[in-house]
Formats: sequence, C-alpha cells, structure tokens
Amino acid sequence: MNYAQQKITIAEAEKILFDLFNIKGTASSLPGYVDFNFRIKIENEEGYILKISRVEENKKYLEYQQHLLQFIEHSGEKLIAPKAVTDKNNNLISEIKDRFGKTRCVRLLTWVSGKVWSAVNPQSADLRCSIGTQCGILTKALQGFKHPEAHYNFEWDIAQSLWTKKHLHLFEAPEKEILMLFQHKFEAYQPSYTSLRKSIIHNDPNDNNIIVTNNLLQPKAKAAIDYGDAMHTQTINDLAILCAYGAMGHHDPLEAALAFIKGYHNSFPLLEKELAHLFNAIAMRLVIIVTRAAMSKIEEPDNDYLWISEKPAWEVLYKWHEISDDFAHFSFRIACGFSAHPNETEFEKWSQNNTFKLSELFPSINRNEIHHLDLSVSSTFPGHQQEFNNLDLFQFKIDQLQKEVPNKILAGGYLEPRNLYTSTEYDTVGNYGKQSRTIHLGIDFWLAENTPVHALFDGEVVVAVDDAGNKEYGGLVILKHRQQNFSFYTLYGHNTVKSVLKHQIGDTIRKGEQISILANYPENGNWAPHLHFQVMLSLLDYKTDFPGVGYFNETDVWKSLCPNPNLLFKIDGFKENLIPVSNEILAFRKQHLGKGMSLQYKTPLHIVKGTNQYLIDAVGRKYLDTVNNVAHVGHENFKVVKAGQNQMALLNTNTRYLHENINTLAKEILKTLPKELSFLHFVNSGSEANELAIRMVKTCTNSDEIMASEHGYHGNTNGTIGISSYKFDGKGGKGKPKNTHIFPIPDAFRGKYRGEHTADKYAREVQFLIDEIHQQNKKVGGFIIEPIISCGGQIELPKEFLQQAYKKVKKAGGFCISDEVQTGIGRMGKTFWGFQLHDVVPDIVTIGKPLGNGHPIAAVACTKEVSEKFANGMEFFNTFGGNPVSCAIATEVLQEVKREKLQENALNVGKFLKSELKQLSKKFPIIGDVRGQGLFLGLELVDEHLKPLAEQTDYIINRMKKHGILMSSDGPDHNVIKIKPPLTFTKENAKEILFYLKKVFNEDFIKNKH
Repeated sequence: MNYAQQKITIAEAEKILFDLFNIKGTASSLPGYVDFNFRIKIENEEGYILKISRVEENKKYLEYQQHLLQFIEHSGEKLIAPKAVTDKNNNLISEIKDRFGKTRCVRLLTWVSGKVWSAVNPQSADLRCSIGTQCGILTKALQGFKHPEAHYNFEWDIAQSLWTKKHLHLFEAPEKEILMLFQHKFEAYQPSYTSLRKSIIHNDPNDNNIIVTNNLLQPKAKAAIDYGDAMHTQTINDLAILCAYGAMGHHDPLEAALAFIKGYHNSFPLLEKELAHLFNAIAMRLVIIVTRAAMSKIEEPDNDYLWISEKPAWEVLYKWHEISDDFAHFSFRIACGFSAHPNETEFEKWSQNNTFKLSELFPSINRNEIHHLDLSVSSTFPGHQQEFNNLDLFQFKIDQLQKEVPNKILAGGYLEPRNLYTSTEYDTVGNYGKQSRTIHLGIDFWLAENTPVHALFDGEVVVAVDDAGNKEYGGLVILKHRQQNFSFYTLYGHNTVKSVLKHQIGDTIRKGEQISILANYPENGNWAPHLHFQVMLSLLDYKTDFPGVGYFNETDVWKSLCPNPNLLFKIDGFKENLIPVSNEILAFRKQHLGKGMSLQYKTPLHIVKGTNQYLIDAVGRKYLDTVNNVAHVGHENFKVVKAGQNQMALLNTNTRYLHENINTLAKEILKTLPKELSFLHFVNSGSEANELAIRMVKTCTNSDEIMASEHGYHGNTNGTIGISSYKFDGKGGKGKPKNTHIFPIPDAFRGKYRGEHTADKYAREVQFLIDEIHQQNKKVGGFIIEPIISCGGQIELPKEFLQQAYKKVKKAGGFCISDEVQTGIGRMGKTFWGFQLHDVVPDIVTIGKPLGNGHPIAAVACTKEVSEKFANGMEFFNTFGGNPVSCAIATEVLQEVKREKLQENALNVGKFLKSELKQLSKKFPIIGDVRGQGLFLGLELVDEHLKPLAEQTDYIINRMKKHGILMSSDGPDHNVIKIKPPLTFTKENAKEILFYLKKVFNEDFIKNKH
C-alpha cells in the first residue's frame, strides 16, 4: 500500500481512541517516520499521544517498545518518559482493521509536556549540555535492559550503515565523493569499531524527539520521546546521533557538538576508545539521513517529513568533510576531561628527562638566556597597528631593546593572545559571530636575518616549502622525531626559501646540523626577522603548512596538541599567558572604586585595546562598537594618536602663553559654524562646556532660571546635574532645583503629545515655563536642549519645535544653548551640527570629548554678544582647556572628518541602517519606533499598548554582545537601543548588526515574553 492509502485521518484517530480506550479527546496530527502519530488533547489533563502503526507492523517489536518504557519507568533513574497506557481490555497493544481491512496496531502513551528541542531558539551551549546529560542518563538507565527484539536489521543503525554504498548512484559530485570518503573511513575502522561496548539505546535522539522545559531564558532537557528505533548496537551511536542532529544549523558544527558530549559524559562516562570512533559515527548518521532522504523522494514523494533533515544534514556534511578527524577527536577528549592528545603526558615525561640549550638551536648566537618580549593584545611594545606593520620601525625597536640586553635572546609568545594578524586567513565566522585566530602556539625568537638554525635532535623532514603570502611562514621546515612510544614534530618558520628547499621530504637531519637560515621581509611572510619555533604532537591533516595561531575557544585543544616549547629548554623569564584577571580587576574595583560607577553587561568585558570601530578584549576578541560615540573618528585613530604623541613630546602647557595650536583649532571649528557663532572658549569635557554655558547665561542675563527638557542630560558637575532631569528625576535624585524649569520631553511617539504636528503643543509647554518664571517676578535665563535628546531615548525633536521654542525664549530675553556634545561634528550626516537640522542659530553651542576622539578637550562657541557680556572683568581660566596637545589632537579629528568624508559616511550608512531597521520593525512589531539621524539612531521596544519593554531590551543587548556586537540602552524606561558608533562605521558593519538583530529578535524570549 502507498503512503496515501495507509494514512490515518484525524477523525479516524479520534474514533479509534474512543473505541479502544474510552477516551474522548481532540486529535491533531504529529510527524512520524514509521507510525502515524496524533497529539490527543483533553481538557484539564496533560493528554496523550496515539500511535497507529503502518500495515503489517511487527507486533512483537511494538511489545518490546512498550516493555522498554516500563523498564525506564521502574529504573530508579530520575527520568521522565512516556508511559504506556492499556486499553479497555488491559492490553498494551490493541489491534484494529483499517478501511481496507488491513490490521493495524494501536498504542497510547502519556503526553510529556514542554516543547520539542527543534522549536527552541537559541540553541545555547547550556541547553545542548543538558540534552547530552539527559541522553547519558537514559543510556545509563537502559544498561540492564535486554530483549530479543532489540536485535534486528535496521537501516538507521550506524553499525549497519554501509548499506548506503549501494545507493551512491543517487548522487553526483561533489556529494558522492563526500559520502564515499566517510563510507571508506567507516569501513576501514570496522575491526576496532565492532569491538566497542554495546547496549540497547534510544537510537534516535533527534531534535524532534527531545522535550525541553518551557523556560524562555534557561530551557533544559526534560525527556526523550519516541522509542520506536530503540535497538541493541554500539552504545556510542546514541551520542553520535544526538551530535549529528545537534550540529545542524550551526556555523561551527564541531563546536556545537562539544556541549552534548560534555553533558553525556558527565552522566554516562565514555571510554577513550569510543571517542576515537565518534567523529566517523556522526558522519555516518548524516550519510544515512541524506541517503534515506534521496530514496524516500522516490518511494514516498508525498511524505515530506521523510526528508525534513536532508538539507541541514548536507550542510553539516560539507563542513564535517573539512574538519580534521584528529582535531575533532582531540576536541571530544577535552570535552570529556581527558588530555586532548593521548601522547601529551608521554611527551612531558620525555621532556623532563631531556634538556636542550638555546645555543644548540642558534650556535652562532651562543646565548642561553631570554628577555621576554610581550606582543600580546594589551602590550604597548608593538605600538599602533600601523607602526607594527612598518617593519623597519619595528625592527629598529627590536634592535634598541636588544642593545639593552646584549647577552639575552628576545623571545616570547607561547599562548600569547595577539591581534597582530591582519590577513583575512586568520578570520572566520563561528557560532557566536566573527572570530579571529589570536592565540600564538609557538615561541618567537627575535634574531637577525641570516642567523642559522640548527637541529636540537635527530629528525625526518616532513615539510620543506615556501609558504608564501602576507603574514605566512615564508620558508618553512617541519621535522618528525620518533621516540620509543610516540612521535612529535618541530616547526621552524620565517626562513630563507633557499635554505629550506635544499631539503627533500624524507631527509634525515642529525642533531647539530643546520636546518635553515632566518630571512627578512618580504621573503619570510612579511615579518621582522625571527624564528617561529613550535612543537606539535600531530600534523593533523596538514601537508604543507600548520597553524601557528589558534582560536581562543579551542585553546585547550591547541595547548595539548602544541606543548610549550620551553619544556625543552626550561628557561626562566617567559611570561605565563592566558591567566584570567577579570575577577581580580572586578574585586578591586568593588573594594576601592566609587560604588556609583556602573559596568556594562551582565558579564563585564575586560577591554584592553581599540582599533577603529572595534574594541578588543584581553584574549584578542574584537567587538563591533555601536556605543562609544566619543571615539568619533575611530578608536586609536593613527593620525590623531600621532598628533597627540608628537605635540606631547614637544610642549604641553596652559593658554597664558602664545601658541599656534589653539588658533589653528579655533579656525577649524569656526569654518563649520554660522558666522554669528564667532567666539570660542576651550575646556576639558562636555560637562565643563555645559557648566561654562550656564555660567555665561547667568552672567549675560543676571538670571539663573534655566529651562531644560524632561529626561535631558547635560553633564556630571553640580551645575549640570541641576539642569539634567535624567539625573535628578532618576535613582538617587532629589528632584529639580527651584531655578530649573522642566518642560515635557518633545517625544511624538510616547510623549505627552503624540503623532504628527506636535511642535506647537510642545512649544506652548516652553511658553508655560516662561510665563511661570515671569509670574515669580524673575527673568528668563536660558534654554538648553540637545538637537536629538540622547539619554532621553534618542528623541528627534518635532519639526519646527526648536524654531518656535528659540523664538519664544529670545523674545523673553533668554539665551539658547545647543548641547552638541553627542550630536555634533558631522554625526548627523545631513548637517555638521545638530542645531542645523532645525534651521536655527543658538547663542551658545557646547562641544564635548568627541572633538578630541576621547581625549579630554571640549569647547563652547558663542556669539559676540555673549562673549562680550561674559568678559565682565572676572578672568576665565581653565588650566588645561585649550592646551597645545589637546588642540593638536582636536584639529586632527576635525581634519580627519573632512579628509575621510566621515560626515558623508554618517549620512549614507545611517540612512541605509535606519531604512533597514524600519523594515525590521515591520517584521518585529516589538520595535515600536526607529528614529534619529546619521549615525545617531535609536530603536524603541514596546508592546502593543506602547508599554516599554526594558527586559527585552536588556536581553537583546546582552545577546548581541555574545555575537561580538556592543550595544547599549537609553531612555527613562531603559527600552531604547541606541546606535552611535565611531563615524568610521561602514555599511558592512551595518549589515552585520542587522543580521544579528534579526537573529536575536527571532529568539524565544523576545517572541514569547510580551
């Protein structure tokens, strides 16, 4: 009978349920590979799953499944599993005649509540580990179960998977070659595979057969269901099947599998010899999936459930094919708590009994002590990346350091986290965003070109090549060294090609013989001259190369596979790397730094370096920075840094002396401002700038009555806190001072007045304050607002509001301040200053630290009238406001904005990003509003009633950090995600943000919480 004839309808299922079990319930169809399955819902009960067999199913096998469930129920393990329910006649299995007169077997099982693993998003490492743990407990529970029906021929049994060879004709290259490769490997390992321990296993713990708890933040595995494939086979197969399905949908399937293995091993300890077969067993399950899918498309074209896993299985197979079997094996061992390489201990014992001198490696140097050279991500020695890439300059620094320690060799680098590698060969996309190889696996000896390198011990040449390319090895030699019980390898990189190619593969190099000669750039891969010396216990699958740098998340594998070369020399002076210090830093901070200083993210980041639009942590991971607008032209912009360094080496003093730098900076700023704003004062921060602006207003008007926006923020001094509703109306605040007058935030989305044409209404609120001041027989002093209100939630002011407000304030004799600390210097894209968006000219403009790219410099621009009234005889002096160093830096920032067309970049990238975010809001209504200009954007998260969603906002920010993107929240309700990156932010960066936002917005906590 074909599939359509065997299919059971929902109405038929409900009738069968009542006739056999006397239960009335509502049925809905569930997927199934063999049985026809139905979810049975009953009011106020968990319900059941009704399983109706295909025609002429083996009843004894079904009885075996029922007995297995009963065994689990009484196993004593803390396991949840479906329970078998007897029919009206107390039978575990019932029989019916279908509409064609064919016999069918019927079973009823209790329903296990929760959701299937496949429906959970994200598939976190903690979830995967818990699933592994659950499956391990199940394997343990089944150890004592025996049944004759558990032994049978089954095409889904990995042990029997070589049947797939007969169906290779269904595939073409390259798929066919991939299948053949894994089939060949599995066949070759049969003698040892067949000897592995066996037991009855579930045999199908796929993503639709594992039930997970409903917890949105920390779901855990609850139960395995559908024991229809249970059989007696190699025990390791259950874990292999779990990993095969669990690896689907991940950029890095190997990394995804490790959590399952760790959890499984914790509850059911695996044997080392089993782990040696796990990689191929996983592959063979994938081979079965794609082969069976290809067959099913011919046999049952109407049953698309039969090839539901085909596409993701092929995606994993393509990636699995690229993974070294040995590296996977070593990774599995680490996950189970074994040393990654089985010979690591043997090598360590051997090295304890054998010591070598550096003078044997470099006889012409004849030095045996080292001076540690730190090139880690947090080291200042390499200088700026551009300086490091200037190899002549770097070599000069090496030479100068060498003169200080003439009797030592400059060396270091084992397990050192570095971000010096600029080639894209070092980068990839992992399961949590972009990642780079940063962990150095050898020791670098910084010696002059033409230094000969000699053999420490006998070895066979296995690699001798010109590894040409930027930041590659250049001339590379790898030697194999055979010991009594094991072999290891030594690698020598960055040599002259001629000295390397004189060797032939298979040549023996005796102890003391010359191996190579150190080269200079570009021959050595574009490095300053040095030897990269590395020890390996395996070559993996490499034939002409071997990694000298690894990914941080794989460090435990690499440090076992590539032991510390200093085990051979036992020299003092090397720095130990990868010692976590974040907790120590945090503990000191909590004990000695102000309690009001907050940290970002649930798990704070230890950031040690910045580069352009990225921040870099202590292990070299790069985070795309969408938060730190102060780094206006990019973190550690080279030209800005050099401008500061050069002037700092020459002079830094106050403004009581003549100096051209302050005039040069003033000219650059004045070029960008309306002619009315023709006078400048320099200070050190945005807070100081706003403090000075308020002082100017008071001096000019003889009034300290200041009007400011609700939720506005203007600095951290006493005076600026007093005009910052964001602070005095927030936690720890004591309300507004009597001379501060607050109007409602002009928010057309969730403010007092909403929708279009709200400018008049919000402007009237300003007039109310003016009237209130006058009613108290006081004069209006000033009006301060940001052109886009930042801490208030990136609030764009209604069109024409600022024009009306300025007009009313000036009519009342007040002065208008535009706080451009966050909005100015090209960030708006359309205009250089935020106030220019509104076609107004303020009396005073305040500029903050973005002017110095984070260096403490700020400015106040004002009209001639303000400047003259402020000069009332009291000197204005700010010790280091406008100092030559700060002015040199700020001038370079302004020139960089123009030179690199960063205002234009802010316009184009910001326009693209804002448009795409608006499109995203159509798919995810939780994004209630997208607003802002240029690279100063905000997206506000609300429910259908416009209620703020702070929890979801915090979740998204922390999840984006997990993917290597730094975001932050703003607004009085902490429900606005702000985007204000360095202006060097690119369209590709914007696309990356959009990709991961879409990913995170699809996660369960966001979709289901509200």
